[in-house]
Amino acid sequence: MPSKTAARSAPAEPAAEEKPEIALEDLPGIGQTTADKLRESGYTDLMELAVASPGDVAEAAEIGVAIAQKIIGEARRKADVGGFESGTQLLERRKKLGRITTSTKALDELLGGGVETQAITEFSGEFGTGKTQIAHQIAVDVQLPAAQGGLGGDVVYIDTESTFRPERIVDMAKGAGLDPAATLERIHVARAFNSNHQMLLVAKAQELARERPIRLLVVDSLTAHFRSEYMGRGELAPRQQHLNRHLHELLRFADTYNASIVVTNQVSARPDILFGDPTRPIGGNIVAHAATYRVYLRKSKPPRRIARLIDSPNLPEGEAVFSLTTEGIRD
Repeated sequence: MPSKTAARSAPAEPAAEEKPEIALEDLPGIGQTTADKLRESGYTDLMELAVASPGDVAEAAEIGVAIAQKIIGEARRKADVGGFESGTQLLERRKKLGRITTSTKALDELLGGGVETQAITEFSGEFGTGKTQIAHQIAVDVQLPAAQGGLGGDVVYIDTESTFRPERIVDMAKGAGLDPAATLERIHVARAFNSNHQMLLVAKAQELARERPIRLLVVDSLTAHFRSEYMGRGELAPRQQHLNRHLHELLRFADTYNASIVVTNQVSARPDILFGDPTRPIGGNIVAHAATYRVYLRKSKPPRRIARLIDSPNLPEGEAVFSLTTEGIRD
């Protein structure tokens, strides 16, 4: 006859507890007031705080730089930030990056398969070259399922020149086989009235990305406000400083939410160039270094346009020809 001890069922092993998420208030040196200020400035979790600069954190929380350094150090320790990985590991991780089709095979091939996530892709050119048209097209295509070249995600569209046209989205959605009303509903548009507002909207986009699957952020155009507000050589340094900060905020958004950043850029003419194309993109080296892929657009025989990849970390320079049609960007 089995003993009472043997008859008893063995106590169930306790389930492995999930590691609790660490709140900002749990970090040493952060009280409720400081945490609220950090959240208002876009620092909502440890990773965002760990990769921030002491100066930015100090300004956001209204604390000293030394205290900000200690807070960032603690956030890095708890978030386990740092360390090295092999090139093989990095290659495998990059295979998981998403790409958005441009609805043109030629332009997709030029970009290595489409517009890449966790990267800034810049389209520059003079007026009428198709910069805004491409931005509209990618805002539609990102909503396609992955099997059709999209990411099934929403869009944040920061419009600085009042060029966003919902009617154009309707045409492109029909051309892509999407429901126009549903497509417009997933594009979140904001008009930026100055450069400070433009930068603030990126922080607002981070708040929206916690509620919606934002996989694309468009800034059309990147430099219009900076160009008009900071005029003359005396204003060049502060302009570039603010532009640099804006670009790094965009990159942080791309990394945090595995999103694509598409920016359009104006060009300026160089009177000292006597032969060849005298135009060059605005923003100088700041934009050149921050943009992962740089595509220069120029006009051809209507409705054709020519796109030239002028900078990329891993792709060769080349050109692609596409057309602007009623249904959108096409080969």
